[in-house]
Amino acid sequence: MSLFRPDRRRFVRAAAASSAAIALPSLSFAQSYPTRPVKLICPWPAGGSTDAVMRALGESASKHLGQQIVIDNKPGAGGLLGANELANARPDGYTLSQIPHGVFRIPHMQKVQFDAMKDFTWIVCLTGYTFGLVVPADSPIKSVKDLVDYAKANPGKFSYGSTGTGTSPHLAVEEFAQRAGIRLTHVPFKGNAENMQAILGGHIMGASDATGWGPHVDAGKLRLIATYGSKRTKRWPNVPTLNELGYKTVSDSPFGVCGPKGMDAAVVRAIHDAFKKTLDDPAVIASFDKYDQSVIYMDTSTYTKWAAETYAAEKATIERLGMAAKT
Repeated sequence: MSLFRPDRRRFVRAAAASSAAIALPSLSFAQSYPTRPVKLICPWPAGGSTDAVMRALGESASKHLGQQIVIDNKPGAGGLLGANELANARPDGYTLSQIPHGVFRIPHMQKVQFDAMKDFTWIVCLTGYTFGLVVPADSPIKSVKDLVDYAKANPGKFSYGSTGTGTSPHLAVEEFAQRAGIRLTHVPFKGNAENMQAILGGHIMGASDATGWGPHVDAGKLRLIATYGSKRTKRWPNVPTLNELGYKTVSDSPFGVCGPKGMDAAVVRAIHDAFKKTLDDPAVIASFDKYDQSVIYMDTSTYTKWAAETYAAEKATIERLGMAAKT
């Protein structure tokens, strides 16, 4: 047997050298990343609240990465177009996306092009929305009680817009309506900008959305009748939450930056660190404040764990609302 030992040693050395050669390009790539602009998908229209926040985050993170971060708006499909693209993107760190809360619930409602638990790298969570229900300032509905009374007397006649079927603004109102024993008519839009145009134009009676409605409320064009957080907002402290009104409905939808599955750990760390630093940027915090968003930071491992827990929780919610896909 000793005759074969030199050959075995040569084989082991050759295998080790081969492995090192394979590893070197990956290591070199991770150390040099990024060498060109990075695309950050915003799956909502330009001009909306998410677009504004994502642009502030991208501009700030660009300074730390040393390369431009280019925002690519892909509105539609309830915010899932970014997720669809990530599922097929190269895991090289040059295609990133905001992943909205609908990713956790829409797969339980219909067939989608991705596996939420297998196709993404949950890099960093940064903030979350404040959602609320608004009506035109001249609407006779001045409170949630008025809305419930109207809807009970006129089933299905109260129309409200949201940023898409299965999104947080949609599901929060459906949960509230179920608990209130009322029936409303949902009108889905591609994003905040379209939703606001519809309500300001008198095409819908209410709008459920993130705080892109804030400037219109402050200008006296819209009336905010409820928010969906666990606490009242600092900006509109006199407006009650659906939860405190007894409807057991809470929604804030944390979000951050995600990439495709299979990303190099060093690249993930570089992206995480760059975006974490944006939370110390006054310009970023100002954009959060403008839309009444708070800092909700989670590192990669915490964000990944939270995603799995949320996916399971949303399945239970969809089933409770009777909106699960028929199998």
